[in-house]
Amino acid sequence: MNAQIPAPVVPQQVTGPLTEAAVFLVLRVRPGSEPAAAELLGDVPGLVRSVGFRATELSLSCVIGVGSDFWDAAYGTPKPAQLHPFRAVHGAKHSAPATPGDLLFHLRARRQDLCFELAHRIVDAFGGLATVEDEVHGFRYFDERDLLGFVDGTENPTGALAEAAALTTPGDPFPGSSHVVVQRYTHDLSAWRGLSVEDQEAAVGRTKLEDLELPDEAKAPDAHIVLNVVEGADGRERKILRDNMPFGSVKDGTFGTYFIGYAADVSTTELMLERMFTGADGAAHDRLLDFSTAHTGGLFFVPSQTFLDDPDTGLRAAAEA
Repeated sequence: MNAQIPAPVVPQQVTGPLTEAAVFLVLRVRPGSEPAAAELLGDVPGLVRSVGFRATELSLSCVIGVGSDFWDAAYGTPKPAQLHPFRAVHGAKHSAPATPGDLLFHLRARRQDLCFELAHRIVDAFGGLATVEDEVHGFRYFDERDLLGFVDGTENPTGALAEAAALTTPGDPFPGSSHVVVQRYTHDLSAWRGLSVEDQEAAVGRTKLEDLELPDEAKAPDAHIVLNVVEGADGRERKILRDNMPFGSVKDGTFGTYFIGYAADVSTTELMLERMFTGADGAAHDRLLDFSTAHTGGLFFVPSQTFLDDPDTGLRAAAEA
């Protein structure tokens, strides 16, 4: 008798295309409700299909991430080796706080109404089990710029490189998975706009209009682009996949960026944050932090869609890996 060939692992849509709209939902699950909530996670793709079928050309998708405490209560062992609570980073001047969260839903579409409808349905589905801890509605700002006026995500890997940066390999106990770090930042636009364009460019490390990287000899040690470059032992740059989105409220005077970074190896993202907030190579901290404040911080594991559809089989396979 021929041995049964295992079905291919299907990742979630981590490496999907950038979109014009997004909603980021972080939920806290009521203690004791984790197993029931885990069962509902398998139903979310059905909600995506129900909403997205009305306008398939608008590319509605939803990526689900689970927190460390939720995993312990819902799935037990084995556990992804790099899944742990978000580690706060405290620098001499700026800090990256850790904030509560059990489930992350990253909703994307080319139009905001689809994201909103799907967010509504997800919250309704989990209404008796969880509460909304954080909700951010992101939007595309001109030509992929953040509210500071600079293009965001220029160095994102694409295609096969994006998959290599964001997804675990077939040999991993949890293949086709990812780790995602999220932070909600607000910007002091009044102070930022008080800088000259040259000073803004020095803080970022790129030109503002053309989006060109400054020459190495012209980059300040505390430039954002300098402190966000992490190299491996082989000297090659380690990449993550970002899908940051601007958000804001004119009434409240709130202007911000929702940072979301996917990585196969979350230590890459963590080292980036460590360098930003505590400095490196002669820099005290990332210069952008003088104008940007982190209010939230969460680390979530993004299992494959295959795992979400059948966690018991996924756990057995991970235990045997």
